[in-house]
This record gives sequence, C-alpha cells and structure tokens, in this order.
Amino acid sequence: MGEHHHHGHRAESNLKLAFWLNAVFALVEIAGGVLTNSVSILSNAFHDLGDSVALGLAWYFQRVSAKERDATYTYGYKRYSLVGASISALILLAGSVVIIVHAVPRLMAPEPVKVQGMVYLALAGILVNALAMLRLREGHSQNEKVISIHLLEDVLGWTAVLIVGIVMRYWDVPVLDPVLSLMITCFILYRAFGSMKETFGIFMQAMPSKEEMAHYKEHLVGIEGIEDVHDMHFWTLDGNYHIGSLHVSVNPLISVAASEEIKKAVRDFLRDEGYEHTTIEIEPSGQPCELKDC
Repeated sequence: MGEHHHHGHRAESNLKLAFWLNAVFALVEIAGGVLTNSVSILSNAFHDLGDSVALGLAWYFQRVSAKERDATYTYGYKRYSLVGASISALILLAGSVVIIVHAVPRLMAPEPVKVQGMVYLALAGILVNALAMLRLREGHSQNEKVISIHLLEDVLGWTAVLIVGIVMRYWDVPVLDPVLSLMITCFILYRAFGSMKETFGIFMQAMPSKEEMAHYKEHLVGIEGIEDVHDMHFWTLDGNYHIGSLHVSVNPLISVAASEEIKKAVRDFLRDEGYEHTTIEIEPSGQPCELKDC
C-alpha cells in the first residue's frame, strides 16, 4: 500500500506540472498565432487549451483517487483516475477533429505566414511539451498514460510546425503544413482509440489473457497440497492496483494449519505477479462448488 501511495503522489505531482506548463504556454500560443497569422499555430493553441482542461481534470481525479477506502468505496477511490482518463481521451478525439477541420481547407487555399515566428514558437512548443511528457512517460496510472498521449501529440505537432517553418524559409510550399498536421492527427487518433479500448477494458473488469490465466493455474496447482483451482477472477482497479479471487480445492483431511500455509503460498505467488489484494477460498476436493461458473 505504501508503494501504491508513493505512485499516486508522484502521479499527482507529474500531472500538476504538466497542467501548468500546458496552460501557460497555450496563452503564449494564442498571442503567437495572431502575431504570425498562422492558422496552424492557432489550431495548436486551442487544442492545447483543450489539453489544459484535460490535464486539470486528470490532476483533480488523480487527487481523488488517492483517498483511502471507506464504507462507501471499500476498494478506495482509485477508479476515479479512470474517469479523468476517459474524459481526457474524449477531449483528445475532439481536438483531433478540430485540427482536421482546420487543416483540410488549407489544403485548397494555403495562406502565407510569418515563418520566423513559427520557428521560434515551434522550438518553444517542443521544449515545453517534451518536458511535461518526460515527467509522465514513466507513469503507472492509466491517467498518466492517456495524458502522455496528449503531450506526444503536442510534441509531434510542434515538430511538424518547425519542419514546415524551416522548409518555407527556402521554398514556397505552405501546403506542407496541413499535410503534416493530418498525418500526425491520424497517428494520434490511432493511439487514442487504443488507449480508450484499454481504459474501457479496465472499467469492465476484463480478465488477463488466456496465456496469463494458464500461467497462474499451472503454478498454483503445483503448490504442495493443492489439487485444483477454479472460479479464478483477476482484474485491476486502475491499471496499477490489481485484485484476485479464486477457489482452491485441497484434501478434505488436511489440517487447518496446513490450509493456512497453502493460503499463504497462493497469496505470495499472486503478490509476486502484481496482485495486492487477493481473496482465497479453501474447499475440500470433490465437494460441488455453489457457483455456476466453477
């Protein structure tokens, strides 16, 4: 629990830094977009404002998720971080749509911009967003993972602006700006849908893969005294805190002390596999299980 609390505090600190970096720089972007007459920079600015909202929500929900469990939420508030991750993913999708809407018309009618200002803003944008992304890259929570995609999108977007700005200093090809923006947006949409799928799986308490389940059963039945394991349920609260429950069949004549040793061996094995909370029910072998799916 102490390690999980440490992860939660670090996640909150990372999200807080990313929020302030993103929010302040978004205001700088708006001013820069107006001064350079760059629609792509203004698009990035409003997209970053959306990211700031997402980061603020993620920061808030990460703080809520760190609260200790109580009589209402017996497993704690960890799943609140998934709420922030879901909202962030939706904002990411909406921001990508905005970028597409702005980029497509510019394919037909590119506009001249102040190239030098684009280059300076792009360098600043890469630096600010890369700094925030590096802080979140090693994050454990689903919240941090989704937000890191937001920041990756921003880094790639500003890289595209930088490339276009450098090229346009020597060649008059403003159409590169919307082309690169659309390519980056497609890549981010692919990543965002993958993240949403993962978050949805956590919400629905999806089980590990068949290979992992087979691995668990193989090792558990190998523990001395265990004759069978069944009704195995393994899931995660937030992508970081994992829970498991299972029924263990043993010889009916086994002593209480031996049963407790078996429980300890099972719990130790599952803890090594990353399961912090486990519920183990010992059953005499040959006794019908009351649960239908046993």
